[in-house]
Amino acid sequence: MAVRIRISVEEAKRAVQESVDEARRVLDELDSAREQLIRLSREVIRESGRAIVEIHKGDRGRAVEHMERCEAATRELLGLAARYPQLLYSGLVNNAVSEYVEAKLFLSVVLEGRLPGYRELAGLGIPLVPYLQGLGDLVGELKRLSLELVREGLYEDAWRLLEVAEAVYLELQSLDYPDPLIPGVRRKADIARRVVDDLKAMLVDLSKRDELARLLRRSLGEEDVTSR
Repeated sequence: MAVRIRISVEEAKRAVQESVDEARRVLDELDSAREQLIRLSREVIRESGRAIVEIHKGDRGRAVEHMERCEAATRELLGLAARYPQLLYSGLVNNAVSEYVEAKLFLSVVLEGRLPGYRELAGLGIPLVPYLQGLGDLVGELKRLSLELVREGLYEDAWRLLEVAEAVYLELQSLDYPDPLIPGVRRKADIARRVVDDLKAMLVDLSKRDELARLLRRSLGEEDVTSR
């Protein structure tokens, strides 16, 4: 027996139109929020990068200024994203906030001699995943600073940074969770491992060369004294 179709075509059309109009309103709002997030994310990335550059250049004052602007933009970005769950956990937000975290951790290491933990940054509204991502990215900046310290002959400080970088890598590597839970973190841990291995090899080589040069200078100095 055939089923009789009793639906009113006019009512169906009206329901579809109302639903699509509502969807359009929601999507227009989301699209507007997304455009604002893109602008803010660019500002966060720009200011965090400038803060790191100024630290490497030795201008701590300018580094702090850029970090303050970065933090203000990050707070605004997270505040906006919190109103839209579809955007809060997107790659757009995570990528920008991880850049903030990287700069925040790096400046804290250099200026304050400490590494802020997740609980401290969570108090500022930083989600877990971008914290872990930024922590992984920190290893590259520690390597760069370590090599700068070597050029200044500060081997002890360079080795100290290597130990911090290695601790970051080992802890990130221990996070045995699927990528959907911690997107990008495993890849950053793999990159950190290569960075740490390269840095350790370079420091060992440079330390040996420096020790050999000191021994040669000492030997030549003793020979000069003997010849007199």
